[in-house]
Amino acid sequence: MNSLGVQVVAGRWFMVFASFLIMSAAGATYMFGLYSIDIKSSLGYDQTTLNLLSFFKDLGGNFGILTGLINEVTPPWVALSVSAVLNFSGYFMIWLAVTKRISTPPVWQMCLYTYIGANSQAFANTSTLVTCVKNFPESRGVVLGLLKGFTGLSGAILTQLYHAVYGNDPKSLILFIGWLPTVISLTFLRTIRVIKVIRQPNELKVFYNFLYISLGLAAFLMVIIIFENQFHFSRTEYGGSAAVVLILLFLPLVVVIKEDYDVWRGKKSQAMNESTSELKIITEKSSGETAAPPMSPPSTDGTVATTELGVDFKNTDESLPTSLKQQESISSFKNVFRPPNRGHDYTILQALFSIDMLILFFTTFCGIGGTMTAIDNLGQIGMSRGYPTKSISTLVSLISIWSFLGRVFAGFASEIFLKKYKFPRPLFLTLTLLFSCVGHLLIAFDVPNGLYIASIIIGFCLGAQWPLFMAIISEVFGLKYYSTLFNIGATASPIALYVLNVKVAGHLYDREAGRQMASSGAIKKAGSDLNCSGADCFKLAFIIITAVTFLGAIVSMILVVRTKKFYRSDIYKKFREEANAVEMVVDRGAGEMAGL
Repeated sequence: MNSLGVQVVAGRWFMVFASFLIMSAAGATYMFGLYSIDIKSSLGYDQTTLNLLSFFKDLGGNFGILTGLINEVTPPWVALSVSAVLNFSGYFMIWLAVTKRISTPPVWQMCLYTYIGANSQAFANTSTLVTCVKNFPESRGVVLGLLKGFTGLSGAILTQLYHAVYGNDPKSLILFIGWLPTVISLTFLRTIRVIKVIRQPNELKVFYNFLYISLGLAAFLMVIIIFENQFHFSRTEYGGSAAVVLILLFLPLVVVIKEDYDVWRGKKSQAMNESTSELKIITEKSSGETAAPPMSPPSTDGTVATTELGVDFKNTDESLPTSLKQQESISSFKNVFRPPNRGHDYTILQALFSIDMLILFFTTFCGIGGTMTAIDNLGQIGMSRGYPTKSISTLVSLISIWSFLGRVFAGFASEIFLKKYKFPRPLFLTLTLLFSCVGHLLIAFDVPNGLYIASIIIGFCLGAQWPLFMAIISEVFGLKYYSTLFNIGATASPIALYVLNVKVAGHLYDREAGRQMASSGAIKKAGSDLNCSGADCFKLAFIIITAVTFLGAIVSMILVVRTKKFYRSDIYKKFREEANAVEMVVDRGAGEMAGL
């Protein structure tokens, strides 16, 4: 029997812990507001060019169709290793350009570097999120909320660690987010994998323990950020806060060890009982009694194998009831417009051409596109309205923390309301879009200190939208092609950013900056950035974004109506039936092993 150490490292819960660490360092795209100012000043970009970089950043972070297809046919470690390579390559080249260690690259090369670095996030998301959902299909909302929550916290986590390592050098932040996520991904390369096991009764309780620890981490980050805004922190004090962050990040490992210790102890007790039964059979044989022959060893492709809970089961047509057989893939074009019922496995083309996917795509365009535009421009919004650099750093960290709270709230609350009250998850998405309109209006009309409140609202809403969107995709279209389908839906975000960020916010900012420069009689020098000051720099842009987000909320109500009957049904029934079928086979095998 395996030792406790092997049980922990090979177990499902350690895989979840590794996913937490990967996600906690995978949110570099959310920190663009911190280092974008240095890119703008070092390379002499105007706001439109900077927003173009922002577009390629979000295009890389969310365009993961190739990522999904790769993950469909290869184990998760392949996508995770690609993530590590892309992350270091992209951000290292950006750092070289900003620090003038290489000659200033043309804009298209900077766009390419930005895309490459950000695309690592798509590979990391796909390898970890999809794997965890497949390992915990009945708790997918909770799993997605926690994992995306750590991604939301990553901005604040990386900021604390960066200050401890590099002090207050924003250019070094680019280098830091280049090497740290790469090291973490390579460390857990073979840990992230699909592990088929029998359903664990206290599964949800374990996730709640993870939630409590993550809330403690978020609370500490909130407090330390407030103190950092009020007082000047030394390098040593930053080191102390970073040490506490690391302790809280590794605290879930205690939960992992406890759970796997209970499993290991149960397996040890089971092995002792089986040894006793075998001894009894031998004794009976020696006394001339007839005993049932022991169960023969499983075949090479067998159906029973030892895992973290003692047994693993591979589905076969002979061992599962006919009603539980996986739906056969329909690949012919004539069936593209004849999809299965919601909750069954759609093909990629069936999902792509379904009305539900079109609605989700448009809703994502409006909702996540608007909130990401606000976050990407947060540094410029703060500067245009006279906020000091330290306050802008605080705003970015606040968004990170509230994004985390939005993700875990949406994941846990929507799961609870769905199971207890059949409350449809798309309705949660609609309410989130309506709430985000409040944050956009606070930015548009420059309410005194409203940027702090807006950063909280927008961070919360951005965080809430991602796990809701990803859970809806998995529930409506099934898990068979989940890697590809959620990445297809996520491409709405970069498309929206090109429209809302580059063509709307960037264009209107530069137009207002040009008007202010013309009225002052100044002349823009070649290679200098174009700056705007005052409330009018982003006013019209965020009025437009508010209108677009409100339209997205209205359209999402169509999905609520269309899926109302589906969410009133027992959408997780088939997963429970499959788990029960596995347990029946395991129990039968255990009985045969005992000679019953």
